Amino acid sequence: MQQRHIGDRTVGAIGLGGMPMSIEGRPDQERSIATVHAALEAGVTLIDTADAYHLTAADVGHNELLIAKALREAGSAAHGVLVATKGGHRRPGDGSWYKQGDPAYLRAACEASLQRLDVEAIGLYQFHRPDPEVPYEDSVGAVRDLLDEGKILMAGISNADPDQIRLAQEILGGRLASVQNQFSPAFRSSEPELELCAELGIAFLPWSPLGGIARAGELGTAHTAFAEVAAERGVSPQQVCLAWELAKAPVVIPIPGASRPTSVRDSAAASELELTAEELARLG
Repeated sequence: MQQRHIGDRTVGAIGLGGMPMSIEGRPDQERSIATVHAALEAGVTLIDTADAYHLTAADVGHNELLIAKALREAGSAAHGVLVATKGGHRRPGDGSWYKQGDPAYLRAACEASLQRLDVEAIGLYQFHRPDPEVPYEDSVGAVRDLLDEGKILMAGISNADPDQIRLAQEILGGRLASVQNQFSPAFRSSEPELELCAELGIAFLPWSPLGGIARAGELGTAHTAFAEVAAERGVSPQQVCLAWELAKAPVVIPIPGASRPTSVRDSAAASELELTAEELARLG
């Protein structure tokens, strides 16, 4: 698998988003763990999770616990894997979401994630989503403090605009390692953030890179150029989509969600698919 960088860490060019293994429609634990193991076998070394990936209020941190269990059971195969988690976006257990970005909460959330992931320091901790009730600099300042204290090894932000990226980079003293924003053929409005990350050398992690859990299977139907190129290459439209995103900039590391070993293997193979200039022009 191609290699890319987040801060001083080298990771595979395709990551694994853990969300589908923990929210509505999630598979049983056995299949989820098999999915994580299949990702490792395919060369995936970045796994993205969050404390809010769960179903009920009694289920908080389900995905973090699941990822930790899968990695323990993988043994030496999990060596070198970077686990990225997030705090600041919560689910009360009724299917809704709300934002909480005050420093006291972020510190408590980080401490809880440390315990669930069973690590001394979190590899990459990301502020999940801006809270309109809390100054952005206060939220990112809390993440900076966690970084300075060694509770996290790298700091990132998610769902940020260009001004917030620049502000976070300033607050973190040039140590902003990643930006995780939605980006896909159906959602291209994060192109300015992607371009800014490329300019600054910050990893850009597209979430829902295939269009979301419910729409990933319809990618080739909704965007026919991806289906056409896929048919010509003898691969899936999903592979073409991820390869198209990788071609956007060397800082891009898509994190497609998966809940089946077959789908994660297909996604991982995209890192070896090099699209031509003519194909990229057709895809837009």
